[in-house]
Amino acid sequence: MNITLTNTAQKLCVIGDPVTHSKSPLLQNAMCQALGLDYVYLCQPVKPERLGAFLVAARELGYAGFNATMPFKELLIPYLDGLDPLAEKLGAVNTVCIKDGKLYGYNTDCPGYVAALRTGGFDPAGKRVLLLGAGGAAKAVALGLGEAGAACVTVANRTAARAQAVADLIPGQGRTAAWNAEALAAEAAGCDLIVNATSLGMAGQGAFDDLSFLEALPRGAWVSDLIYHPARTAFLAQGEALGHPAVNGLPLLTHQAILALEKFAGVEVPPEKVVPILEPLLTQS
Repeated sequence: MNITLTNTAQKLCVIGDPVTHSKSPLLQNAMCQALGLDYVYLCQPVKPERLGAFLVAARELGYAGFNATMPFKELLIPYLDGLDPLAEKLGAVNTVCIKDGKLYGYNTDCPGYVAALRTGGFDPAGKRVLLLGAGGAAKAVALGLGEAGAACVTVANRTAARAQAVADLIPGQGRTAAWNAEALAAEAAGCDLIVNATSLGMAGQGAFDDLSFLEALPRGAWVSDLIYHPARTAFLAQGEALGHPAVNGLPLLTHQAILALEKFAGVEVPPEKVVPILEPLLTQS
C-alpha cells in the first residue's frame, strides 16, 4: 500500500514492546487514505522504562495520539490527564488522544468486540454467554458484553480467583464456572455464544486438550475466537463442523481500529465504507 504524505499530515502511531508485528499501521493508513484524512500512522517500539520519555517526545513532536498494545495498556493509566469511564472501569487503555498537550485515554476493545458481533449478525442484548479466559482480552469482552445488555456472562478459567475478578466487572450479569470438560459442557448447553479469550489455539501457543464441550452447544449458538492467527483455529473449526456460526478475531481488530480513528480524528467512520477495504488487507497480510 502506497501512502501519500503531506507537510501538514498529523502523526499517529502504535506503541508496544514488541510491536513490529502490529497490524494497526496497515489498518489506520488504509482508512485515512480511503476517507481523505490527513494523518500518517507509524509503528513505534517503546521500552517500558522509556514510556515517560516517549510521552514527552510525543507532545513536543505534535503527535495527535497513539494506540497502545502490551505492556502499556495498564502502565499508561498514571500518566493520563483524563480517562473515559469505560477505560477507567476496565483499568486499561488502548487509545490515547493528545489535545493541547494533555493525554486522554480510551478503550476501544470493549465496544469494538460488540460492534464486530453485531455487524456479523449477533446482538448480545439479553443473551447468555460462556467466556473462556480471564486475561486482559477477557476483561474487555466481559465489560463490552455487559454494557451491551447480555443477560449473563459466565467466566471459566483455570484460576478461579481470576475468573471471579472478571465476573465482578459486571455485577448482576457475571458469574463463574469451573474449568473442566463436564462443567464447560454444562454451561455450553445453556448459552447463546461461547467466546475463546485465551491464547489456546494461537500460532506458537498451546491447544485445548478437549473440545468436546462444544458438542453441548444448542442449535443456533455462536462460536467466537479472539485469535486471528491462524484465522481458523481448531476451536472455530470444531464449532463450524457442528453447524454453528463462527467468527474469528479479525472483525474485532477492524472495529476497534475504526473506533480508535474516530477518537483521533473526531469524525464518524462508516464501517460499511472501510470494512470492505480492511478485510482483504488483513487476510492477505
